[in-house]
Amino acid sequence: MYSIRCTNGHVQVYDNYGRFLFSADTEQEAREEMKEYAEFAA
Repeated sequence: MYSIRCTNGHVQVYDNYGRFLFSADTEQEAREEMKEYAEFAA
């Protein structure tokens, strides 16, 4: 499970423990990167 937070004009993604994973310019970009991140982690 991931958490997406909008902060100061960009998007930050955190894991289910609240640890920062990465940032993106838009929520769409963050969701695309999350897919890649999940594939890499699997």
